[in-house]
Amino acid sequence: MSMRGVYTSVVDIRQKIFTEVARMAYEGGDYSRIIDLPYKIIPGEVATYRESVFLERAIVEERLRLAIGLPLRDMTEHAPVSKGIEESAIAEKYYDPPLVNIIKFACHGCPDNEVRVTDACQGCLAHPCKEVCPKGAISIENGRSVIDQEKCIKCGKCISVCPYGAITKMERPCAKACGVNAIGSDKLGRADIDYTKCVSCGMCLVNCPFGAIADKGQIFQTIHAIKTGVPVYAAVAPAFVGQFGKEMPPAKMREALQKLGFTDMVEVAVGADLCTIEEARDFLAEVPEKQPFMATSCCPAWASMAKQLFPDLAPYISMALTPMVLTGRLLKKKHPGCKVVFIGPCAAKKLEASRTEIRSDIDFVLTFEEVRGMFAAKGVDFNEIPATGELSGASADGRGFAVSGGVAEAVVNCVKELEPGREVKVARAETLQECRKLLTDARKGLYNGYLLEGMACPGGCVGGAGTIQSPTKSKGQIMITKKMSTHRNALESSFKDDLEDLEEREG
Repeated sequence: MSMRGVYTSVVDIRQKIFTEVARMAYEGGDYSRIIDLPYKIIPGEVATYRESVFLERAIVEERLRLAIGLPLRDMTEHAPVSKGIEESAIAEKYYDPPLVNIIKFACHGCPDNEVRVTDACQGCLAHPCKEVCPKGAISIENGRSVIDQEKCIKCGKCISVCPYGAITKMERPCAKACGVNAIGSDKLGRADIDYTKCVSCGMCLVNCPFGAIADKGQIFQTIHAIKTGVPVYAAVAPAFVGQFGKEMPPAKMREALQKLGFTDMVEVAVGADLCTIEEARDFLAEVPEKQPFMATSCCPAWASMAKQLFPDLAPYISMALTPMVLTGRLLKKKHPGCKVVFIGPCAAKKLEASRTEIRSDIDFVLTFEEVRGMFAAKGVDFNEIPATGELSGASADGRGFAVSGGVAEAVVNCVKELEPGREVKVARAETLQECRKLLTDARKGLYNGYLLEGMACPGGCVGGAGTIQSPTKSKGQIMITKKMSTHRNALESSFKDDLEDLEEREG
């Protein structure tokens, strides 16, 4: 996970894409001018990143299409980069599945799961690698270890026994990052997503060092909605703290978003408080009388993975609405006819918001990275904004939802208030690989009576696919914001009286 928060050339290109798409939408007019953008983003005639400038521009073309919500083009037939753009220039949610896409000609076709001897091999006398290999796949040639790939079973014994650490296992970064084993190879050896397994967590997208994987965006549609004059509210996820750099503390966020054309903002931490109360009540009512344990519901990739791979445990996932949905409902109740844009760290939220039962609560989903493109397109200077804005009065616990462990902590604190003598045991996991182990153990009965928290991303939402800064740094800044909160836990929320009304709509 070391690439998170590092400003690489891949991040730089994504940033330029989002900025140009936002600029084009704000300016309006004839969108066929999208054909000029690849030349603006990749100028000149000498390739910077790959073997050919034509290839670089072709990849940028596909990325521009995805950022607008358009599908990738079929490489076997000619179609202009602008194909379908006029239809997508609307003030409605617009993208056809799949959400996460592999731009095939940008894929490096990395070796998948291969044990290799590196230059660090010293051709030593003991050659323990050869001795431990159960298949006789290692021979010594010219004093160096050589692995016969036909015989190798990738058990890793040679790796652990080499005194120089000279043997390594090559894994495809995208496949390694995928917690649901959804990535295989196509017939040309390029990465391929099995969409029946994919939960849209976006971890492949941020771990591909070739920038070959991208998700679809709704910047274009959001800006069109803003331009229609209908009130558009920004619902900002708790992980936003510090994402836009130190020139943009939380107190500047409201005014900065208004400069983009949003009517106002509300912290999704407000919805997190309501979700906490709902989950705490569920837990007290259900565990252990009606069900052995309860799992949290707010991470959509975790919830999808759990329902898909552990259908027998699916009923134990809390039925509470997610903070995003509760915040959307709250805004639509207070401002009938408005549109709501969820701004967060997460690719899976784009999928969640497209579900039939949620579509009316959340109109668009943008990531922090995409919104940074909007700030760049509008030329918003954070230094000119006074740090005098107020946030929405969420509790410290609600703001902690962004960090692994924060959801469980909020629910436990709420349970303690509601039923002081009740002890709640907690088990939690971050990354889908670890979440699967957690549920496997839960199935064996190891967590009866527990509250289980699952987060698809490392570190929690602060490690999401749409974040900008390193998860460690974000976590520290969220802790500071929590300390400054006037409300301590969810039950102190000034919105808790709205909860009944918002829940009713579920029925």
